[in-house]
Amino acid sequence: MPYVGKAPVGGGFHKLDALNASATATYALTLGSAAYFPETANQLLVSLNGVIQAPQDSFTVSGSNLVFDSALTSSDSIDFVVALGDVLGVGSVTDGAVTTAKIGNNAVTDAKIAAMAASKLTGSVPSAAMPAGSILQIQSSVSTAASNITGTSFADIPSMTATITPVSTSSKILVQVSFGALGSSAANHGLMIKLLRGSTEIGQGTGGDTFNVFMAVYQGVNNRFMPENHMFVDSPSSTSALVYKLQWATSGTGDTWYMNRRGNDNYARLSSTFLLTEIAG
Repeated sequence: MPYVGKAPVGGGFHKLDALNASATATYALTLGSAAYFPETANQLLVSLNGVIQAPQDSFTVSGSNLVFDSALTSSDSIDFVVALGDVLGVGSVTDGAVTTAKIGNNAVTDAKIAAMAASKLTGSVPSAAMPAGSILQIQSSVSTAASNITGTSFADIPSMTATITPVSTSSKILVQVSFGALGSSAANHGLMIKLLRGSTEIGQGTGGDTFNVFMAVYQGVNNRFMPENHMFVDSPSSTSALVYKLQWATSGTGDTWYMNRRGNDNYARLSSTFLLTEIAG
């Protein structure tokens, strides 16, 4: 609102201490014998030999020094230096005081947000920014190697392992397995496969026969490929690195089961895939 009478004047206006010209271009500015630091040359009114000097053109400031564009001599006269107001320090801004409307167009540059942008555009996407059901990351491994198992004790399947580090404890991990197996033993014998997270068996049935497993492959005809596709949704409640793997064992002594090949290896081989997908909870 308008003031009644003269409006208050912000800042201080000072005539600085007198300066004596000599064979130099630089002069220390003082006020009451204390160093004076102008914020800009445009703040000063400088008279030299009776002529007002143009700031930035005829002189500049450096700290508390007045710097003329060329050296003076003792015959020159610095008539006066007047500081036209002190620059007002803003201090702390009240929380919420800076609104969108008060930020000028193009004022927030790429350089100012570079560090934040780099963290948001690389690595894992924060799960909080993604709605439930969104895919946060995918980790996989593919095995084209030919391996075999002959024992009834479970052992790790070579290359059938994958590691994932969830970004949220509420995430679900979709485990998908595409596995090519072939038995070269008597008909009706089987291959037992377990899924583990670390050393914990998961995704398996319970009860029934001797084995509780993730999936089982039985052959009705000797020496025939038995492709298997299986999946399981895990809820690990962890943000630590998790290692998922498959183990296998035969269901009968003397059996041999192969991965990605036939027993005689006379035909084209398969590949087996282990896929882990993190889904936002």
